Amino acid sequence: MNRFTPILCLLLLLTGWPCHAKSRLNILWIFIEDMSPWIGCYGDAVNAGKTPNIDSLATQGVRFTRCYVPCPVCSPCRSAMITGAYQTTTGLHNHRSSRSKEGAIHLPKGITTVPQLFRRNGYSTFNSGKEDYNFVFKASDLYSVEGRKRDLAAWRKVPKDKPWFGQIQLAGGKSNTRKWADKVDPASVTPPPYFPKNDLFRKWHAHHYDTVRQTDEDTRRIMDNLRSDGLLENTIIFWFTDHGNNHSVRAKQFCTESGTHVPLIIVGPDKRLKPGTVRRDLTSTLDISATSLSLAGIDIPGYFDGVDLFANDFKGRDHVISARDRCDYTIDYIRSVRTDRYRYIRNFLPDRPLLQPQYRDNRDYVIFLRERHAAGTLPPLTEKIFFGPRPEEELYDLEKDPHEIRNLAKDPEFAGELKRHRGILATWQKRTDDKGQYPESNAGLGEVLNQWKNRCINPEYKRVRQEKAPGK
Repeated sequence: MNRFTPILCLLLLLTGWPCHAKSRLNILWIFIEDMSPWIGCYGDAVNAGKTPNIDSLATQGVRFTRCYVPCPVCSPCRSAMITGAYQTTTGLHNHRSSRSKEGAIHLPKGITTVPQLFRRNGYSTFNSGKEDYNFVFKASDLYSVEGRKRDLAAWRKVPKDKPWFGQIQLAGGKSNTRKWADKVDPASVTPPPYFPKNDLFRKWHAHHYDTVRQTDEDTRRIMDNLRSDGLLENTIIFWFTDHGNNHSVRAKQFCTESGTHVPLIIVGPDKRLKPGTVRRDLTSTLDISATSLSLAGIDIPGYFDGVDLFANDFKGRDHVISARDRCDYTIDYIRSVRTDRYRYIRNFLPDRPLLQPQYRDNRDYVIFLRERHAAGTLPPLTEKIFFGPRPEEELYDLEKDPHEIRNLAKDPEFAGELKRHRGILATWQKRTDDKGQYPESNAGLGEVLNQWKNRCINPEYKRVRQEKAPGK
């Protein structure tokens, strides 16, 4: 430390900035919607050589091969990441909650958001695009700089003398690819074996590959803007998605491998981010929240459920938990444990099929499934997975069964693994006070009922309808 450092520290403290001898790095989250890791650098054959910009990020930094989300749908996942805590602990677990005064949800006492923690430590903050948080908030409390949709250089509004924490949201799997020139030939792709083998499902499978290629182009534009502004030397980039793709029916909204497994690449000037590193640690996207603070020299709050992935005392996880609850008007309650080799799924509401009425019902592939189910002409595996009785427990050996087709929960050979995973989940639910164990409030369900009306067919809505009945 040179003789000017104490004076500099004093000045920083007087202006509200913490004292760090090192220069303060910018932190950028490139936060992508609805996209699976169908990327060249993740070993995908169809997009090999077709995602050069994402692949280049991976060669420049650290690529995590086994990263999983706390929830496979956007608002609970984003609510968890922006608070650093499981959505099931904070009561933010039901998708699109807190959208009215009656159903308002406030963060528990003592819990704040990642942007606010950065602001308290002298950072400017911004978000370009989607928020989708399931709690009451004012954007101006979280973000010091007003964001705009599709601003791929949103940091340019930040005061020049301040470091920043920013988020840029990309459409990912929701990208409009009509003008995309290098489209994937549907005949060249193979959807998972639980789908009918026809052109309709090949078309949607190919479409997701196209959205990944579009996201690669969007990534190039962001990186070009950072480069032209001279920011690559002092900016750490987290590149990741909020859950798996939105067309596979069994991906988004479900605690499967395809619903919860996401890409994560971290690039930046910190010496711990060694170029070309590949890590197979079981990782949660909650670790992104903790690691972002740590790399900026900010203490990680004790309530965070994530860890600093580059800490000197880092110890890998032996499991990752994912949870799904109400999505829009569809009520479900699913928990999953992902360990090194296995995935355990607990269906707490096995009285309803996997393919309940839901927001994708007007899409051609869901219409096809429902019509063929009614006609009794679906392939047996498709019928069993989407419309058959749901087991209370599922256990899959992901090394031998990556598509999660063969349920081992009733196989005596795997009784020990079943018991182990069942125990992990039970312990986690008790330790974290998993709020999915409790019925959603009448105010919360009433909020959903007001929006979706006759689409709300689950039995849980009965008590709210009775409460609203004339004369009550």
